[in-house]
Amino acid sequence: MFTIALTNVLVTLFYLIPGVVLKKMGKAKEAHLSTLSAILVYVGTPFLEISSFMAMDFSWEGVKNMGIFFLATFLLQCLFMGGVRLILGKKRFGEGKYRLLTIGSVMGNVGFFGIPIVSALLPDHPEVACYAAMYSLSMNMLAFTVGVFCLTGEKRFMSMRAAVFNPTVFGFVLALPFYIFGLRNVLPAPLIGAIEAIRGMTTPLCMFILGIRLASANFREIWNKPSVYGTVFLKLLVFPLFSYAAVSLPFLGLPDSLRWTVLILSGVPCASILLSLSELHHTEPDLAADSILVSTLLCFLTMPLLTLVM
Repeated sequence: MFTIALTNVLVTLFYLIPGVVLKKMGKAKEAHLSTLSAILVYVGTPFLEISSFMAMDFSWEGVKNMGIFFLATFLLQCLFMGGVRLILGKKRFGEGKYRLLTIGSVMGNVGFFGIPIVSALLPDHPEVACYAAMYSLSMNMLAFTVGVFCLTGEKRFMSMRAAVFNPTVFGFVLALPFYIFGLRNVLPAPLIGAIEAIRGMTTPLCMFILGIRLASANFREIWNKPSVYGTVFLKLLVFPLFSYAAVSLPFLGLPDSLRWTVLILSGVPCASILLSLSELHHTEPDLAADSILVSTLLCFLTMPLLTLVM
C-alpha cells in the first residue's frame, strides 16, 4: 500500500504543475481563483457526491456503516479541536493564529484529494468513496459552525441553519436518491458519462487552483512561520493517528475498510475551505493559505507513511 499511496499522491500533486506554469506565463491570475473555486464548490462537489453514491448498491448495512462513519468523524473532529483548545489555553486561543491552527488541524481536503487516494488504496471497497462523502459532510457542517466560531469568537454562528445550508449538504441531498433508488440502472449511459466526467475534473481543478496559489507564494516567508509547521504537523500526522487509534478500539468492532478510510482521510492536506473562511472573517488568511500549500506539498511524505500502520 505504501507504493500505491506514494504513486497516487504524486500523480495528484502533478496536477499542480499546469497552475504553476500558467501563473508564471501570466495566463492565469489570482483574480481568477474566485470563479474557479465557485465552479469547484458549487458544481464539482454535488457531482462528486452523486458519482460516489451511484457506485454503490443500496443496502441497510451500507446505510448503517455510513451513519457510523459520519458520527465517528464528527466526534473525532470535535474531540481533537477541543483537545487542542485546552492545550492552548484561553490566553493563546485569543490570538488568530492559534484559533486558525485549532480548526486547521482537523479540516482536510477529504473530497477532491482524499477520494482518489482512498479509492486507489482500497479498490475492492467501493463504499470508501461514500465514506469520504460522509466525512466531507461532517467536516463542512463543523466548518460553518464551530469553525467560524473559532475564527470569530462569536456564538451567533453556531446555528443549525449554518450547519445545514452549505454546498456539501446540498450535494448529499442530490446524491442520496441515486443510492436509495439505484438510478444508475435507469439513467441513459451518456448522462452517467457526463456525471463521471464532471467528477473526474474536480481533483485536477482543485490542484490547478492550488498551483496558481503556489506560484504566487513567497516560500522564504512561508518556511519562517512556526504556526504553519504546527498546523501541518497536527493535520498530517497527529490527527490521523489519533483518529485511527480511536476507531480501532477492540470493543467497537468496526470493519477494516472503515478504519482504514478514517486513517487516510484524516491525513489529507488542509482543506481549501480554511482559506475561504479565514478570508471571509478576516482571521489570518495568509497563514491559512500557507498551511494549505505546505500540507499539500508534504503529504507525499506523510500519506504513504500512514499506510504502514494499516
